[in-house]
Amino acid sequence: MSTREFFRKVIGIDPEKCAPEYRVGYQSKQRTLDLSHKVILYLEDISVSFDGFKALNKLNLTIDAGELRCIIGPNGAGKTTMMDVITGKTRPDSGTAFFGQSIDLTSLSEPEIAHAGIGRKFQKPTIFEQHTVFGNLELAMKTDKRVQRSLFASLRDDERDLISDTLRQIRLDAEADRPAGLLSHGQKQWLEIGMLLVQEPRLLLLDEPVAGMTDDETMRTAELFLSLAGKHSLVVVEHDMAFIDKLGGLVTVLHEGSVLTEGPLAMVQEDPRVIEVYLGR
Repeated sequence: MSTREFFRKVIGIDPEKCAPEYRVGYQSKQRTLDLSHKVILYLEDISVSFDGFKALNKLNLTIDAGELRCIIGPNGAGKTTMMDVITGKTRPDSGTAFFGQSIDLTSLSEPEIAHAGIGRKFQKPTIFEQHTVFGNLELAMKTDKRVQRSLFASLRDDERDLISDTLRQIRLDAEADRPAGLLSHGQKQWLEIGMLLVQEPRLLLLDEPVAGMTDDETMRTAELFLSLAGKHSLVVVEHDMAFIDKLGGLVTVLHEGSVLTEGPLAMVQEDPRVIEVYLGR
């Protein structure tokens, strides 16, 4: 009996109907991230329209390697669509999107972009609540996810070390054996961030990561992000100005699908155009 027949008849899975990265024999395209110009993300003249509505309008954005950048803007400014373009969920109508100098994001699928080194966290945490915290990180690791490998593999020592280091980094080492569903909201957010970190991404996209958190959890999240900057590049979409102020660095303001202004938070908050966009005056 062939491997494919085994999975179809014994396990009840048709590997040809799985997502590409889970198929037996699937080989992901290997691409090298070129950071020779110190830029990790380059968007130029990105435009996206939905039924005549321009979600992005000639958007230009550059993120340096190791940078922590915050993105703000009113509802409908294009923040989510921008992240959709970066991760391959949405194809731009026009424009250029590059990861480093050599990886054209518009030519890759979502799994290929994730494999290249871009991780995305949505606002609502998506974790496996019935599994332990450790188990969630194990499931998220950037390993061979083909069905045969997943059924019979055991963790290598370096993989266990990575999980242990990540648990300490997200401050959940004391909760490693606890079912993830029993964690607080803030801890679930940290766990999902940890699930991204074990995939060793170079760029993290984080959508409203402190929404619903307590003040203490928000402060700890800021400390976590500051500890990640440098080794990783972070793009944080957030509405909590106190949290953004704690992170420091440049703030980019989006409005009607393009960049309105960018600079330090204090300067951005005093910009009359930003005041008008947020307050309508």
